[in-house]
Amino acid sequence: MTWNQQIRAGFDLETTGRDPKEALIVTATVVMVDVQGRAVSSAEWLVDPGVPIPEEAAAVHGVTTQKAQAEGMPARQAVSEIAETLRDLFAAGIPVVAFNAVYDFTVMDREARRHGIAPLEPRPVVDPFVVDKQVDRFRKGKRTLGAVSEHYGVSLEDAHTSAADALAAVQVMDELVRRHPKADLPLGDLHAQQVRWKAEQAESFEQYLRRKDPQATVSRAWPVEPRD
Repeated sequence: MTWNQQIRAGFDLETTGRDPKEALIVTATVVMVDVQGRAVSSAEWLVDPGVPIPEEAAAVHGVTTQKAQAEGMPARQAVSEIAETLRDLFAAGIPVVAFNAVYDFTVMDREARRHGIAPLEPRPVVDPFVVDKQVDRFRKGKRTLGAVSEHYGVSLEDAHTSAADALAAVQVMDELVRRHPKADLPLGDLHAQQVRWKAEQAESFEQYLRRKDPQATVSRAWPVEPRD
């Protein structure tokens, strides 16, 4: 059986902001998916990040500062639990699917370091954002999770909640494997290829940006942004 015909996990974070090096976790979900692509169990966290949640972020994921303070667990406890859950999955060789994984795993890296928790070594990771751009690079339109889900016929209800986004990422990746032979690789090879594909995609985008801004740079890192 291929890796996506076995148990795998979907992972998603909702946070306080767009910069993964500075964003703090507000919600997190790890969902376990069976052979048929159905969610069979999940772990979810609502976190009090310890700072006010910007209105812009709350408008996206629906968690206000008041809700996080009233119902969320302390940030260090949550980060520790999320990290250990993911660490156990990686140790067992279970693939973790995350859409635009470099965002989520960079957030996890910085949060772990802030709280004195051993950072993850995220592998094997599967990122349908990177894979979709590689196997269907000339398709026009947005590449958001919502747009990509619609393209592949995946139902995405309650978008921008970590639970819905985590499951949709797995189901999108299943469709990618089904439709594109280039995406149907052994897990170890797929992880390694995504490192190369992300670097190539970033270089291409950087060249495009430099037509207007000669100083433009685009990070080639995946699945974690290096520290400055």
